[in-house]
Amino acid sequence: MTKHYVYILKNEKVGRRYKGMTQDLDGRLKEHNRGKTKSTKEEKGWEIEYFEIFNTREKARAREKYFKTAAGRRWIKKKLGPIVQRIE
Repeated sequence: MTKHYVYILKNEKVGRRYKGMTQDLDGRLKEHNRGKTKSTKEEKGWEIEYFEIFNTREKARAREKYFKTAAGRRWIKKKLGPIVQRIE
């Protein structure tokens, strides 16, 4: 059975989170850090902060869409705390 991951990445260098969905969590993280993803290509240093596993693409997609709503962002902030930008 194929696993579908919904993930949240954090990048403390820029103080940002990214929410997405994939079947290959490790491979997708590498793509983000190699600049292969349009919305994150300008920043390197992404880390997996949180993920959930689903048995169907439909359930994973629904959860990803929720995370991108205002209610989902509030849930993330409550569960994971605010993102802090690291100053070097």
